[in-house]
Amino acid sequence: MRYPEFLKENGTIGFVAPAFGCNIQPYRAAFENALKRWQQEGFSVVLGPNCFLGEGIGISNTPKNCGQELETYYLDKKNDCLISCGGGELMCEILEHVDFAAIKEADPKWFVGYSDNTNITFLLTTLCDTASIYGPCAAAFGMEPRHQAILDTMDVLMGKKRTLESYDKWEKEGLKDEDHPLMPYNCTQDSHIRSYVPQDGIDGPKTDLVLSDGCEMEGRLIGGCMDCLVNLLGTRFDKVKDFLQRYKEDGFIWFLESCDLNVFSIRRAMWQMEQAGWFEYAKGFLIGRPLVYGQEMMGLDQYEAILPTVRRHGVSAIMDADLGHLPPAMPLVSGSYAKLRSENGKLKVEMIYR
Repeated sequence: MRYPEFLKENGTIGFVAPAFGCNIQPYRAAFENALKRWQQEGFSVVLGPNCFLGEGIGISNTPKNCGQELETYYLDKKNDCLISCGGGELMCEILEHVDFAAIKEADPKWFVGYSDNTNITFLLTTLCDTASIYGPCAAAFGMEPRHQAILDTMDVLMGKKRTLESYDKWEKEGLKDEDHPLMPYNCTQDSHIRSYVPQDGIDGPKTDLVLSDGCEMEGRLIGGCMDCLVNLLGTRFDKVKDFLQRYKEDGFIWFLESCDLNVFSIRRAMWQMEQAGWFEYAKGFLIGRPLVYGQEMMGLDQYEAILPTVRRHGVSAIMDADLGHLPPAMPLVSGSYAKLRSENGKLKVEMIYR
C-alpha cells in the first residue's frame, strides 16, 4: 500500500470538483470561508477550474472536463494534496476519462472526500494501491467553529493523528442554510455504538450474532458509500478480487454507509457485494449511521438490513458509527491497516500505515 506524504505546515492544498462544485449557497460561502481560514493558517490554495461551477448533470461540469481536472491536479506537483469540493450524483461518469494507470505510476497524493467521492477513494485503493481519506468535503471546513471531526481530518491529513475516537453526539437535522452558511454541526443526538459479536450455535460454528458491550477487530480498511460501491460492481473498474488477493493475509474491515438507499436497498446492496465475492477474507464490518436512520419497512430496520450478511461470515459488526451522511464522521484512511475497539458505546480506531 502506498501512503502519500503528509501535508506540511505552509503546504499547498488543491481543490477539485469531480462531483458537485460549490456554485450555490450555502456551499459557496462555506467554501470561501474555508479557503480564507486555510490561508490564515499559512497554507496556499490552488483551485481547479470546476470548483465554482454547476454546469454538469449531477456533477460540476461535463464528465470529460471533471475527469481531466481530477487527473491533471492529481498529477500536478504544484499542490500537495487534493480535497473534493463536494458530493454529487454522477461522479461515476467521469471514470472513463481518468487515467488510473498514470495515477498509479505517479507519486501518491492524498485525496479527501466522501459520498460520491467513493468513486475515487475506493478506486485509488483497489486499482492503484494508494491510500486515501474518506472524510468531509471542502465546504465543511468552513463551519464556525470547526467540529472535532474537521480538526481530526486536518490532523490525519498532516500526519499528526492516527488514532480516532467516536464523538459524543451527532446531527439529525442540520441548521446550515443559505442564510446561515457557516453553521456548525447541530449535534443533538447522543451517540451510542452498537457491537454485534458472533456466538456459537447449539449445533454448529459461530453463525449467530448477539449485542455486546464491545468487540475488537483488525484488518485493512476498505469501503465507502454503498450507493456508489454497488454501482461500480461488475464494471471494468471492479478489480476488488485482485485487491483482496494482494492483501488477504491482513483480512479486511469493510466500512460502509449509505445515502439514498432505503433499508431494503441496503440489504440488497449487502447481498450483491457478498455474491460478487467482495467480502471474502472479511474480518469485520464498520457500519455508519444511514441517512434513513430509524426507518422500518415491513419489519426490516437498519440493523437487519446489514446483519444477515455479517452472520454468514461469522465476524463482528460495529454499527451506528460516526461515518457517513449524518455527521460528524471520523476521517478513515482507506487502505490502511486498522485496529478497532468498541466498548460501552464508544469506538476507538487505530490506523497503521503499512
